[in-house]
Amino acid sequence: MGPGPSDVSQRVLDALARPTIGHLDPEFVRMMDEMKGLLQYAFQTENELTIPVSAPGSAGMETCFVNLVEPGDTVIVCINGVFGGRMKENVERLGGTAVVVEDAWGTVVDPDKVEAALKAHPEAKILAFVHAETSTGAQSDAETLCRLAREHDCLTIVDTVTSLGGTPLKVDEWGIDAVYSGTQKCLSAPPGLSPVSFSPRAVAAIKARKAPVTSWFLDLNLVMGYWGAGAKRAYHHTAPVNNLYGLHEALVILAEEGLENAWARHRQHHLALRAGLEALGMEFVVAEADRLPQLNAVTIPEGIDDQTVRSRLLKDFNLEIGAGLGALAGKVWRIGLMGHACHRGNVEFCLDALNTVLADLGAGVDKGAAVAAAQACYDAAPEAASA
Repeated sequence: MGPGPSDVSQRVLDALARPTIGHLDPEFVRMMDEMKGLLQYAFQTENELTIPVSAPGSAGMETCFVNLVEPGDTVIVCINGVFGGRMKENVERLGGTAVVVEDAWGTVVDPDKVEAALKAHPEAKILAFVHAETSTGAQSDAETLCRLAREHDCLTIVDTVTSLGGTPLKVDEWGIDAVYSGTQKCLSAPPGLSPVSFSPRAVAAIKARKAPVTSWFLDLNLVMGYWGAGAKRAYHHTAPVNNLYGLHEALVILAEEGLENAWARHRQHHLALRAGLEALGMEFVVAEADRLPQLNAVTIPEGIDDQTVRSRLLKDFNLEIGAGLGALAGKVWRIGLMGHACHRGNVEFCLDALNTVLADLGAGVDKGAAVAAAQACYDAAPEAASA
């Protein structure tokens, strides 16, 4: 129950164990076509260029930046946590100029600051921001930010690593141009692949580049020869066949549940987890209206050592929760509630374990208080209790 990777279902594990076949085998090509459709559903897009990059989420990020940023381009980069900072590094390594819009960790990207930056830099080509900041659990208003970008003739690059499958994400409706995610969060597939999607506007920008894409492996002009439509494919690289089996099955599971149902499930179990954590005296880093239900960042109680608690949870309960990153290291815990791991049993198990360890360490918490608070929340919403 950390910030990822999340638990993987038995169905996905079974899919990973299927016989390995050739990456140009007709049956594998058929599955690739199915997977593109399933990813389009998950992203809520009709973008033809919607594929899984054969590497983790960080490679999905680089795919967006290396294909869209050219030397000399101005890119407005929003930083409100660790992963916005990585966007800035990408821009600078590619010879672009990063104009930083900064907000405090634990807060969302401020649309007013973004609008001011867009007005001050009419030459800007791209607006880049993190939809779901994994380091804090803050969820920014992607719809508003993308609208501002379009009004100033900017493309958008959006990090949805933690939001895809867990909270509303509507690529076409919101007008996102380039989006990347990961498999190991709310999709509950093993890490190692990065779903991406590019709008027709983004594809046109890639084709109109003056400078060649600096990465051969991530050059979409080449990759699309392999991930094109139908059975006629050009060899580009040996795809991670079994990992793609796993992602395909995870996407089938998501489609069976239905996106809206998955979003509602994450929200309802978050509310129960929140009730239990607050019963232990913990405070959330992010304001309620801006919180990700699947990534819960809470302050560590005064006088309690971060490492001691996490080590006890792992040793005594076989339970992992995440430490704080960057400016929040040693100050917060990040508790994941993602995908296959998002259910009542995990909520109550996590709260009971945390309650027990904190009581043992003299944190002044009542035995059983956390689970009782969560159960009261479930009793008030019976439909969530059975999920």
